[in-house]
Amino acid sequence: MSDRPGLPIIVTALMGAADFAWAEGMRRAHFPPERNQVPAHVTLFHHLPPSLLEELRHRLKRLCAGPAPAAMISDVMLLGRGVAYRVESAELMAIRDELAEAFTGLLVPQDQGRPRFHITVQNKVEPGEARALYQILRQDFRPKPLAIAGLAAWHYREGPWELALKASFRG
Repeated sequence: MSDRPGLPIIVTALMGAADFAWAEGMRRAHFPPERNQVPAHVTLFHHLPPSLLEELRHRLKRLCAGPAPAAMISDVMLLGRGVAYRVESAELMAIRDELAEAFTGLLVPQDQGRPRFHITVQNKVEPGEARALYQILRQDFRPKPLAIAGLAAWHYREGPWELALKASFRG
């Protein structure tokens, strides 16, 4: 973990080990290998200023002092050129809302709106390929709980991400 001045910060929710292994396996099976450069994740923010890293460190640790938020994988989503699993969590959204309020005025347009939490398992493929996988995944889909283990901040490096910090839920 490191401090890298100038690199945008991405904030994600970390999945429990079993759910991460499942999601990572889905990515390996369906994501174009040359484009699969980051681990499976649930994005809370796409681009925070690097100057927020120290404040973010304190806020994530405080937010993770309590119990993990309840979450569900609720549906399969067609992204146009990819497929994802929709993640529903009022508690995770409340955490994101608290951070968004704290960073008002510093959010890029993509982070100013209400996010649709999801786990991307395929992206940057032809629309027909995405529709085909969507149909396959929809056939046997059943909603299921998703374990949220913590929160992390990553440095964006125009490819692989570099972990800046992480905090695990302790409650």
